[in-house]
Amino acid sequence: MIKSVRALSIPCFFHTYAFTNMAVTKRALSPAAETSVADVKKPKPAAKKKTTWEPFDPSLPNNMVFPTKFDIPPKPPGTIKIVSYNVASLNACIKKGFNTYIDAEDADIVCVQETKVNQPISTAVNDKVYKYRYWSFDEKKGYAGVAVFSKFKPEKITYGIPEFEKTTKGRVISLTFASFVLIATYVPNAGEKLIRLPERQVFNSHMERYIRSLQKEGKSVIWTGDLNVAHTADDLARPETNQKSAGFTIEERTDFSKVLKASEEDPSLPGLIDTWRYFHPTQKGHYTYYGYRFKSREKLMGWRLDYFTVTPDLLENVVSSEIRHEAWGASDHVPLVLTLKDVQIVNE
Repeated sequence: MIKSVRALSIPCFFHTYAFTNMAVTKRALSPAAETSVADVKKPKPAAKKKTTWEPFDPSLPNNMVFPTKFDIPPKPPGTIKIVSYNVASLNACIKKGFNTYIDAEDADIVCVQETKVNQPISTAVNDKVYKYRYWSFDEKKGYAGVAVFSKFKPEKITYGIPEFEKTTKGRVISLTFASFVLIATYVPNAGEKLIRLPERQVFNSHMERYIRSLQKEGKSVIWTGDLNVAHTADDLARPETNQKSAGFTIEERTDFSKVLKASEEDPSLPGLIDTWRYFHPTQKGHYTYYGYRFKSREKLMGWRLDYFTVTPDLLENVVSSEIRHEAWGASDHVPLVLTLKDVQIVNE
């Protein structure tokens, strides 16, 4: 409570107020100086300069229409060639030139993902060339779907991930050949706002377990397909703005890293090798997917979502791992090609 207020005679510019036993001194300011701090305009920060996107490798093709002709050299003698291609609707891809590419590539095995069909398509490939054709369909009409076309008959065909077949129907086909097991895969997308990320993580866990089980059996493994993950910041154009985007979340990248490292449960089982990155350890700007929006293809602004990974014992057999950059337009993905030497496809 205020006990008294006493007016004092003091030097100019000062006034003293006594409140209880505490003295507060306040300097009188000139009218000009009494302007409120809030009234003083702070300098505006300099506007950030807008940066124009520049491709990491402007020498790459950025054609907006699927080529009508391909100039692909024949494979070296004694090698086999495997293709992986997300066709983003096989029927639509066929209409835009799928067969032109398949005939020009002349691969020994072709793995396609996201077929979006629920029954085999007779016009997909030349059945006289690819005598062995395997299809796996999703229960949902026009959704997911994988297929493998081969010139050689595999020893065994497995649909889905063992012990997890129902959930992985239409996403995984495994072909067992004499020298390796080929796992052709279309990994689920985490979805808009990551709504399916938990489901995706369950899939990742079962897939790693399946690969490790084959390794324990002494099998060499090739895991390929649209794996729906950009593993590092070098595998997409805009990593800084996609930290929480499907395909680049820390959860998805961590799960993929687990497969590329020795097994946590059994360190004697080595990690698989990302073959394209092995041959191009520092390369940026080489992508396998360019969305149709925002002129992504024209700008060469994409994601590397498709892979050929192999167990280390097969690395010495890998001649090349390539991205067919020019083959864009029939799908929003481009094909990948793995060439192997000194491998046995069928037992004699």
